[in-house]
Amino acid sequence: MAMRARRERERAERKRLIVMAARKVAEAEGWNAVTTRRLSSEAACSQPALYSHFEGKGAITAAVAVQGFAELATALRAARMGADGEPDALAAVRETYARFARRRPALYDVMFTLTVDLPFATTEAPAELRAAFGELRQAVAPMAADGDDIGLLAETYWAGLHGLTSLRRSGRLLEAAHHRRLSRLEGHFAA
Repeated sequence: MAMRARRERERAERKRLIVMAARKVAEAEGWNAVTTRRLSSEAACSQPALYSHFEGKGAITAAVAVQGFAELATALRAARMGADGEPDALAAVRETYARFARRRPALYDVMFTLTVDLPFATTEAPAELRAAFGELRQAVAPMAADGDDIGLLAETYWAGLHGLTSLRRSGRLLEAAHHRRLSRLEGHFAA
């Protein structure tokens, strides 16, 4: 039994190292540099060992995305819970989301831009995805009018937040006005 537990721990650690290697390479060189050959080298395991953990690069990027959603959910929850009141909670969530995208561009890309094999907006979505969206939903809920579909309202807010963040990141909107744009978005939800 002890041998089995040790093997399971080693397997989990190897899987963690592969995911961390993918993140490291992607942040340094972009997602095109993330290959199974490169990851097996970075994680110090053979390619067959890598494939015993993941079916391929798509499964690895999905694992990275899930990890990113867990981190985003934690950051959004801390921002929301640390705010003074409902309007401040929405502002704190907005700032945290934008900061997350700015500080972790490759992680943000795999979560929101690249095609990954994850179910979104369904009950089959991983708990980490649902938790991150749940934090946006919690921040937007107090702004809902009677009869509003809070899920739809949260999706709309998220779409606006993501759109502004993505357009800024790609240089299509000037950086100097980014904070004002985000404030205007929030103002329309808090009105």
